Amino acid sequence: MSWQLSALRRMLRWTARPVAARTTDWRLARAGFAASAKLGFRPVFAARYRRARDMLAPGLWATGRGEPGPGVVLYLHGGAYIIGSPGTHRSLAGRLAVDTGRALYLPDYPKAPESPAPAAFDAALSAWDALRAQGYAAAHVALGGDSAGGGLALALLAHLLARGERPAGCFAFSPWTDLALTGTSLRENARRDVLLPAERLEEVRDMVRGTLDPADPRLSPLYARFPDCPPVFLAWSESEILRDDGRRMADALRDAGAEVECDIQRNAPHVWQLFHGRVPEADASIARVAAFIASVLPSSPPAGS
Repeated sequence: MSWQLSALRRMLRWTARPVAARTTDWRLARAGFAASAKLGFRPVFAARYRRARDMLAPGLWATGRGEPGPGVVLYLHGGAYIIGSPGTHRSLAGRLAVDTGRALYLPDYPKAPESPAPAAFDAALSAWDALRAQGYAAAHVALGGDSAGGGLALALLAHLLARGERPAGCFAFSPWTDLALTGTSLRENARRDVLLPAERLEEVRDMVRGTLDPADPRLSPLYARFPDCPPVFLAWSESEILRDDGRRMADALRDAGAEVECDIQRNAPHVWQLFHGRVPEADASIARVAAFIASVLPSSPPAGS
């Protein structure tokens, strides 16, 4: 473990985790996360951003300085379906855009408790349909996300495969894949997790799920089917409470015949990739997923374009 990661763990345990454990005002939590993102996540000066328009609004585009390569990444931000936005994740999106040479599109999907499930899923599907309407072939779109957004990306993947559309691939950082909350890591890592308070997860889940069963595949891709699945990249930490959401998702995808690459850290916090540029382990993970994205998206424009 690098000294930077060790310091980050201590900082999160004594600052972010206590706040997460006692927050009840979700509007205040959203504002707090937005402020923390501006202060804590390193800017990517080589990245360029622009607001999405027309069918893709509201949302954000992130690209590098040059003309982006063929294909696009549909990225779904995390935040337990309650907080977060394209703005809180612009640094991570910018880093991925620069390192992959591809454009990333981040939709601003509706949040619970004001808009419970399946609102986020429906918005993610609408974002996919809008990209397709812009002329992107299914095989030229990679799906990605972190935490709840990672679970949402996997849920969208399952739905698209069921209707005969096969994205280029999918990647997820510390995904929340089981809202039925059956993973043993919820108990085993309750004290080890430096960011997420396990005792709040059921409360948050009940605000998020609306009238859906927690095991509904639109919420919990762990219970979905993945016929003819493209390659998937999953990252999780062995010390986080969502460890088993990643582990079991990888096993389920392999059982479905998918090629799965895993990035497993021993003591990293939940979605440590957000701390790229500050923590070596985050930079290493970003490099791995950038290589994955480059491997699944086309390397040259389609003929006739």
